[in-house]
Amino acid sequence: MARAFGGPNKYIQRAGEIDKLADYLAPLGKRALVLIDRVLFETLSERIAKNCDDKLDLHFERFGGECCTSEIERVRAAAAEHRSDILVGVGGGKTADTAKIVAIDTDARIVIAPTIASTDAPCSAIAVRYSEHGVYEESLRLPRNPDVVVVDSALVAAAPARFLVAGIGDALSTWFEARSNIESRTDNYVAGGFPATEAGMAIARHCQEVLMRDAVKAKVAVEAGLLTRAVENIIEANTLLSGLGFENCGCSAAHGIHDGLTVLEEVHGLFHGEKVAFGTLCLLMLENRDRGEIEAMIRFCRSVGLPTRLADLGIVDDVPAKIGRVADAACRPGNIIYATPAAVTAPAVRDAILALDALSRSID
Repeated sequence: MARAFGGPNKYIQRAGEIDKLADYLAPLGKRALVLIDRVLFETLSERIAKNCDDKLDLHFERFGGECCTSEIERVRAAAAEHRSDILVGVGGGKTADTAKIVAIDTDARIVIAPTIASTDAPCSAIAVRYSEHGVYEESLRLPRNPDVVVVDSALVAAAPARFLVAGIGDALSTWFEARSNIESRTDNYVAGGFPATEAGMAIARHCQEVLMRDAVKAKVAVEAGLLTRAVENIIEANTLLSGLGFENCGCSAAHGIHDGLTVLEEVHGLFHGEKVAFGTLCLLMLENRDRGEIEAMIRFCRSVGLPTRLADLGIVDDVPAKIGRVADAACRPGNIIYATPAAVTAPAVRDAILALDALSRSID
């Protein structure tokens, strides 16, 4: 009978909103550390500083590129030296996660300004820590969500289309993993874990509906340098709907297989959402879902350019042994893969991945 729902205090999405960032920082504190992705650092640090008044003391840091222990400690030291009472993460999911972790460690407020819509990290109280080489290590459940999430949709739409497509891949897992958790009666990630609310399940379902309706249109528009209503809808689906959906319903084998894939060197050039999309297809195979559903999702992934075969991930040599390693890593004790309503063993996961690959290769 119990249930719980979590999310950011405010979510704002509008073209040009990065120029109003000071309006959202001012009520939260006086001294902000602004962590910005490397490729955007020069442009956005100047732009943000230009639009902040004298009431805010800003310190800018260039993100090191990986949400790993050494980078977290470096940013934490900078926040302590600056006495920051606000941590701002500007960039992608790993920048956001690093800012969230440091903010919790230093008791600072959290503001996230994603510049790409490639993951659902910005809104959640979850952060994923990797090794310095990008291998998954652990998911951290933080005690609070960001205070404000500010999405400048013009910035997001101006990024290469591959980022938006990766976000579609991450968001694609939302409903299917929510269904896994509902069927396995696994608690969500709110306040230590509760059953999903009706609101959480409805959001996860609607995330899927928006993807099926607008993903292809949004990809075409972004490739043409356009910001359309479909693009705005997909940015919201990738960032807000998927973020609320996964946190309030839970993840399962799509992300579990993603975590396992990170042990292979071949996939380190791929984006999180690209690996999650493939993991979602494997989840459907592991759960033995209807063949029509699996084939429809394979075709959807192909329509937007997401991987559906192991070769698409660069895994072409010594395949059975490598997928055995992936399955072993995915099935480590405590991994989220066990929220899947199926018999989860390393051999079962290995065979589901290989079977999905075989099915996908059989489809024209």
